[in-house]
Amino acid sequence: MASASHSLFFSSPSNPISTSQTPQQSLKPLLLLPFSWRTPSFRSIRVSSSSEAAAVEATPPESVNAVAAPETEKVVLPTNESSEWLLRIRHTCAHVMAMAVQKLFPNSKVTIGPWIEHGFYYDFDMEPLTDKDLKRIKKEMDRIISRNLPLVREEVSRDEAQRRIMAINEPYKLEILDSIKDEPITIYHIGNEWWDLCAGPHVESTGKLNKKAIELESVAGAYWRGDESKPMLQRIYGTSWENEEQLKAYLHFKEEAKRRDHRRLGQELDLFSIQDDAGGGLVFWHPKGAIVRHIIEDSWKRMHMHYGYDLLYTPHVAKADLWKISGHLDFYKENMYDQINIEDELYQLRPMNCPYHILVYKRKLHSYRDFPVRVAELGTVYRYELSGSLHGLFRVRGFTQDDAHIFCLEDQIKDEIRGVLDLTEEILLQFGFTKYEVNLSTRPEKFVGGDDIWEKATAALRDALNDKGWEYQIDEGGGAFYGPKIDLKIEDALGRKWQCSTVQVDFNLPQRFDISYVDSNSEKKRPIMIHRAVLGSLERFFGVLIEHYAGDFPLWISPIQARVLPVTDTQMNYCREVVARLKENDIRAELCHGERLPKLIRNAEKQKVPLMAVVGPKEAESKTVTIRSRLSGELATMAVDEFIRRVRLSIESRTSL
Repeated sequence: MASASHSLFFSSPSNPISTSQTPQQSLKPLLLLPFSWRTPSFRSIRVSSSSEAAAVEATPPESVNAVAAPETEKVVLPTNESSEWLLRIRHTCAHVMAMAVQKLFPNSKVTIGPWIEHGFYYDFDMEPLTDKDLKRIKKEMDRIISRNLPLVREEVSRDEAQRRIMAINEPYKLEILDSIKDEPITIYHIGNEWWDLCAGPHVESTGKLNKKAIELESVAGAYWRGDESKPMLQRIYGTSWENEEQLKAYLHFKEEAKRRDHRRLGQELDLFSIQDDAGGGLVFWHPKGAIVRHIIEDSWKRMHMHYGYDLLYTPHVAKADLWKISGHLDFYKENMYDQINIEDELYQLRPMNCPYHILVYKRKLHSYRDFPVRVAELGTVYRYELSGSLHGLFRVRGFTQDDAHIFCLEDQIKDEIRGVLDLTEEILLQFGFTKYEVNLSTRPEKFVGGDDIWEKATAALRDALNDKGWEYQIDEGGGAFYGPKIDLKIEDALGRKWQCSTVQVDFNLPQRFDISYVDSNSEKKRPIMIHRAVLGSLERFFGVLIEHYAGDFPLWISPIQARVLPVTDTQMNYCREVVARLKENDIRAELCHGERLPKLIRNAEKQKVPLMAVVGPKEAESKTVTIRSRLSGELATMAVDEFIRRVRLSIESRTSL
């Protein structure tokens, strides 16, 4: 299962530097890529649940364990971001940028240039660019826009397209042309000066673009087709909007996202690191980050046991033959590490946990009376990712999945899916996530299993969603070949969507591993297998959690919940007593001293410690503490026992003090 979406092993993880797909393409309803060579169509159908009261954003009911979203200045992107007009603007901007680049750098070669979330990019085979070059390119774009050149669509034959491409010596366009299966070939011209293979659509003329609503953001390296054996290209990223106000809103949003960047906060708050000496994409959890991970794991385990799961721990390696049976070596080998020779037998670092859980199931003969069988594991897996695609905690090479599998009968699918949705809601709610985007993906053109079981499984997923009262979208034909699935994206404090939870029915692995059970007629039958994850991976979820709260975690999961601060060193002995009392009551506390009190307070606030217990001469004499909240300032002076009581109550209720 994949770290981000828990997709089964045949779904290769997306590569942010691949030129064969659009990165971060979250505008799902309109599948519009410049070289798709298909008329744009809306594949996703929005379906309301049967409940009239279904909330648009699937807001769970009030709960004592709910955590309010962090208080922050509301940063909202324009509501029309997914409008077709805005996508036309961005697509046209990509072409205008490419034209500007080739005017300034005549030897540059173009590849592809799609719109993406918040903007566009284009890849060029050329010498490395600098920020100064970006300014020159933007000025040239402004000149092209001011000339109000028309964008003209032309249909040509394949032979004619090839002749024109060869005439201007654009080798990448030839390769793109070879990959186009449909005819006629369409070309878009900017005036009579520049053209590119493209399916469109675009605005009518460059004058329709607002120069003041466009900005070139950055340059990055990108391998052609995402293949590191192919040339390294220069990728220019830009953003474009309908007006200046939208651009300003986006730039403000971008600054807020930068302030919340988990890589920066992870270093500042000493939560985790990725050490070059150990290798890229391998996460070191520091003491404070490890505490948060422990809290997440402990909560996860307790909830799963409450929902009837048995916990597993399985090996990090296995004989390579196991991965032949599962199909990984045939379909997933490029994402697996090289095999290890041990005593003339080949072993493999595991990229998935699924085969291990199947082996646990197969250890004994099962009866229909045993079902459902639910097993869960926080299993660490290892996958090879290109170094250029690694990104903090969001794209790593070793990570721990909150993996679980359910083996059940056909008539149990709906109830089991509903149970997964209930568990998902409960886990995400306690971490402060209450808004979801839910997608139901149905049978693709190529699939395994019979029509009847596909229809029954898909209906079970749909019925479970309807019973839950969640609004969802249907992605027709978007399921994996081995079964239908539900994917859930959580919305963070900035309104960004993150793929986390997934539920997938699998008709493939039970057949590959020939698992069975004995039914009521003493005949062997094949059970239904359900893959599911709630958090996706602990690393990625922790990164999302850091950015959601900007590192300012709720009291119950904060690595340090209280910091005791003496006014002078004469109160040190009493401060040590206070820290000891807090720790005895399972409150994570520490003593800091050696600076003047204002600096001690500033340091605690900078480290995002929720509570400070200030101790001066009066507090030491009266055996009290003066409590200060990082967010609310000074609260009150109280006895240590009262402070402990209030903190414990806040921790249990998942609220602030």
